[in-house]
Amino acid sequence: MQDIAQIREEIDRIDSAIIDLFRQRMEVSDAVARYKLEHGLPVLDKSRERAKLHAVSEAAPPELSRYAAVLFGLLMEMSKARQTSTLGVRSELFETVEAARHATPELFPRDCLVACQGVEGAYSQLACDRAFRHPLITYHKSFAGVFRAVEEGEAAYGVLPLENSTAGTVSKVYDLMMENCFYIVRTVRLKVDHNLMAKPGTRIEDVREIYSHEQAIAQCRGYLASPLLRNARVHVRPNTALAAQEVAQSDRSDVAALCSRSCADLYGLVPLAERVQDQSSNFTRFACISKNLEVYPGADRTSLMMTVSHEPGSLYKILARIYALDINLLKLESRPIPDRDFEFMFYFDLECPVVAPEFADLLNALDEIAEGYRYLGSYSEQL
Repeated sequence: MQDIAQIREEIDRIDSAIIDLFRQRMEVSDAVARYKLEHGLPVLDKSRERAKLHAVSEAAPPELSRYAAVLFGLLMEMSKARQTSTLGVRSELFETVEAARHATPELFPRDCLVACQGVEGAYSQLACDRAFRHPLITYHKSFAGVFRAVEEGEAAYGVLPLENSTAGTVSKVYDLMMENCFYIVRTVRLKVDHNLMAKPGTRIEDVREIYSHEQAIAQCRGYLASPLLRNARVHVRPNTALAAQEVAQSDRSDVAALCSRSCADLYGLVPLAERVQDQSSNFTRFACISKNLEVYPGADRTSLMMTVSHEPGSLYKILARIYALDINLLKLESRPIPDRDFEFMFYFDLECPVVAPEFADLLNALDEIAEGYRYLGSYSEQL
């Protein structure tokens, strides 16, 4: 019986043979790419790919058939990625992004008009102050209002929350992202500390009503269930700062708001309890959006929305191509497509410098690997 060292030596020998065969296969793939270039043929040949995967499954032992199909599927994705690069394919999207990258100023704007949801003291305002040095902020009642302000040119940029490290995605914003034409030009990660605020003289044990945004409520669920607040009812408001404003304007002394510490000075409130979120490490990512495509120096993140065909392995093919290009996938989330039952749009956040060759290869391959897609922008994240 072989010992483990001997078994590993056998694996190493086989792996060396696989590497040599892999090299040979990619060299032949290059020859295929040159032939396609000379004869004006596309990289993707679905019928050939389908027949090849069927043949591989048939040739492999039954117990290995599925594994062989997955292995050769990834192998073909790597081959197509290399062919795309070799052929010098340049998609319309790639050319658009390149043009924007060269036309965008080197310095991110400092003084500009920015749209936010809520009122002064909202977390969106705090994120806006982080993204821009001297922003002139206009406030809107809803997230849709922010998109509208950017679309109609009332503001050069808009700032919107995307996701929270505790409560997850801000669903309303993601749904609006599918309906509106815009680009992300920067994201900001903001430390969020929720505080229970009330008018001076209010005692925490007397609080009967608590107002806040649904995300803040979700982030403080454990605290809100504490015995000290057992007699308090929680009510959703469009924004944490609006909740603070409502408390300040109320003639009652038994109401409180979950909001930022900055609301204390703005609305004459005092903290009854500080940092009451369930997780001490509580961050929210905000997106800065623009009507026009701007790609600033240092952009190393890209957001995309894609649809795939209703076939087994459709999403896998996209993931396999991303993996084959050695691009880091930061986020993958599905959202239902309005008015299309049981059909979904997949949202991707990718980490890859826009000047990297693999980024170009991915953009140039989107027409091939996705049924449909929307490019949402390339940007850097401010921490």
